[in-house]
Formats: sequence, structure tokens, C-alpha cells
Amino acid sequence: MSTQETTSKQDQYTLWQIIGIWASVALPMALLAWVVAPAIIPYSPLHPGITYWLLTLVGMGWQFIVSLVIIYRELGTLRWSAIRQRTWLQTPRDPGTDQPNARLFWWVLPALFLSALVNLVLTRYLNAPMHWLFPTLQPALYEDMSQLATPELQSQWWLLGVALVSCIFNYFLGEEFLFRGVLLPKMKGVFGKYDWVANAVFFGLYHLHKPWAIPSIIASGLTFSWPARRFRSNWMAIIVHGVEGLLLLVMVIAVILGLAAG
Repeated sequence: MSTQETTSKQDQYTLWQIIGIWASVALPMALLAWVVAPAIIPYSPLHPGITYWLLTLVGMGWQFIVSLVIIYRELGTLRWSAIRQRTWLQTPRDPGTDQPNARLFWWVLPALFLSALVNLVLTRYLNAPMHWLFPTLQPALYEDMSQLATPELQSQWWLLGVALVSCIFNYFLGEEFLFRGVLLPKMKGVFGKYDWVANAVFFGLYHLHKPWAIPSIIASGLTFSWPARRFRSNWMAIIVHGVEGLLLLVMVIAVILGLAAG
């Protein structure tokens, strides 16, 4: 029996444990977006979009804390070597031999293509049913990052620091660490070979703070979770998901330089 088969049968989460971990990060983020943000934005000296952005960073920071607590309770240590193995932060492994093979990183390319297809072409079609079912459910203006393109934010280079921190927590220490690192390796006991699909669904439903986008987020999440599960390497998910961060950095630089102002 291979190491992969042995590991997959040990210490798997129950459905209630998975739901509990999901709720521990989804509900606080929803609270920040739906309750805290509207309450404090009218009194914040910052641009409304920046205030909202900083609140989402608090939510992602909380995900990191939750992940570390879970890892420590399971392993009794936070050594990098132990975390790497537990969360699949390793070279892709051949599904047949369970041996590391860096050439499998090439599978990132089709995953990136599918992710781009979802995000650039299919998003509005996937999310259309949400708009039909809940026509009054719309994002607040301050949730739209394009609203940051204002003269008051030109030359504000500290925004680039906020963007970099946001990328680190969104694509590595926050969402990816918890959903693909903590959850995905331990979902097979409940969902079997479809654990990667269930992972994408839980990832989408975590976005209660922007429910109108849940269908497209689930579809996008499939492009992260499949290569991570297939090759037991969350570096692949981090790369595919993290490309979005490059677009964010470009947009923020454009705002700072005044290139995005209307």
C-alpha cells in the first residue's frame, strides 16, 4: 500500500468537523462585511473602499490564526517541516508512484487557462441565476475595487503595501492555507474521490460576504483544488489562485500613478 493510500485513510475529518472549520472563517467574514463595514465606514477617515479592504484583511488574518491553531492541535508543533507535509506544500507527486516530480508543475498551465476562462468569460453567466433569484442582492459601491480610482489616492504608495499584504494572506496564508492546506488533505474520508469538488463548493460558500459571486467562485475554485488534490501539492493551487494577485497589484499601481482615475 502506497504512502498516499495510507495517509488518505488516517485522521480524516468528519463532515461536522469540516462544516465547523468552514463556519469558523465564513461567519466572521460575513459579519465584517454585512455588519461591521456599514457601521464604521460612515465614521472612518479613510476612503470607504480602503476601510472595507482593511476589514477583509482582518478576516483573512483570522483564517491564518484558525489554521495555525488547528495545525498545532493536530501536530503539537508549528515547525515548518511538519506544516509542509501536513498542508501539501511540497513538490507535485506522481499519482501513480507517489514520487515527487517537478515536471508535473506543467499541469499548472491548463489550470491557469481554465481559471482565466471562468474569471474573464464565464463569470457573468455563472452568476446570472443569483441575480435572477435575488435581484436586490447587490454589492455596495465600496466593495468595487474600481472605486479606488480617485485623485485622492494618487501618490499614496502605502496602498501598495496593503495590496502586498492582501495578496500574501489571500493567496497563501489565508484562503489557500485553510481551504487547500488544512481542509483538502482531510476531506477524502467524507467525500472520497470528489473531495476536490467538495472543497471548491465549501470555498465558494465561504464567500457569504459576496453571495452574488458564489457560483463563479465555486467554478474558479475547481481550478485550484483539482491540481492540488491530483498531485498533492498546494503550491499548484497557490500559483493558479495567485495570478489574480498580479492583476490586483497592477490595478493598485495604476491607481497610485493616477493612470486609473476617471
